[in-house]
Amino acid sequence: MTSVLQKDVSKVGLDKRTVAQKGKKHWRHNNLMGYLFISPWLIGFLGLTLIPIATSLALSFTHYDILSGHVEWTGLENFKRMFYDDPRYWRAVRATFKFAFISVPLKLLFALLVADLLYNARRFVGVYRAIYYAPSIVGGSVAVAVMWRQIFSGRGLVNDLMLEVGLERKLWLGDIKYAIWTLILMAVWQFGSPMLIFLAGLKQIPNEYYEAASIDGAGAISKFTRITLPLLTPVIFFNLVMQLIFSFMTFTQAYVVSGGTGKPLDTTLFYSLYVYIRSFGVGANMGYGSAMAWVMLVVIAAFTGVIFLSSRFWVFYDTTEN
Repeated sequence: MTSVLQKDVSKVGLDKRTVAQKGKKHWRHNNLMGYLFISPWLIGFLGLTLIPIATSLALSFTHYDILSGHVEWTGLENFKRMFYDDPRYWRAVRATFKFAFISVPLKLLFALLVADLLYNARRFVGVYRAIYYAPSIVGGSVAVAVMWRQIFSGRGLVNDLMLEVGLERKLWLGDIKYAIWTLILMAVWQFGSPMLIFLAGLKQIPNEYYEAASIDGAGAISKFTRITLPLLTPVIFFNLVMQLIFSFMTFTQAYVVSGGTGKPLDTTLFYSLYVYIRSFGVGANMGYGSAMAWVMLVVIAAFTGVIFLSSRFWVFYDTTEN
């Protein structure tokens, strides 16, 4: 009897080990298949994101001539030179901040107004939505930047229209007072993407709120300021963060319109354009360009952090349960 029980116990233990081994093998097979399916993303993330980021951080402490391939460790020399010995750097910072802090609010304002108009429209909403979104699709392309440069050139469309109404021509792209405003206007013209996000946010606001406000005698402005804006603050917060990041990284428009130099007198020398100039232009010091890129990363992170911290005071979430 004892021997039979021992055999049964040993058999049960063997079965458990067999099941455990099969389960482990099945787990390994599933993991292997999972890694196989995500391998294209992993390869892209490692080869195009993580490794280049780590490499640029290492290069920021060196003098790296990409033409000769010579690398020399310089420590914090790039950062010291950037902050104390490079006047063009601060002109690039000033131009970028001016562009970002003016274009982003104007773009969001126009996007919100157009979204509100489309939300209240009754006919051809899809057509209008596509028309307003089209500039955002092609807005960052070289072709549109070239078109914009031609429109504001000495004999471009804008000057021709000014002559028709009796005004004098202006050097929009050659005058330090107007050059950056042409790029700001171009950025505002590309308000299609935040407009669609605002439109989606407007559709999430229950109509009952507006109906109750109408019964109380509220007008259109009162409804907009007391219902629409407070309930739309999460969407405003998202658009503000995204558009601010995009504005700091603007490159194509400034490169094409200014001819890649930031003229006139560095008024359109945006930060990303100056990073390109210092990395691939005269001197071709990739180490200095990498240091500039990391400073911009810290600045963007700081502004984003400030917006996130301040959001608790002006962003309101609808916690009403249906």
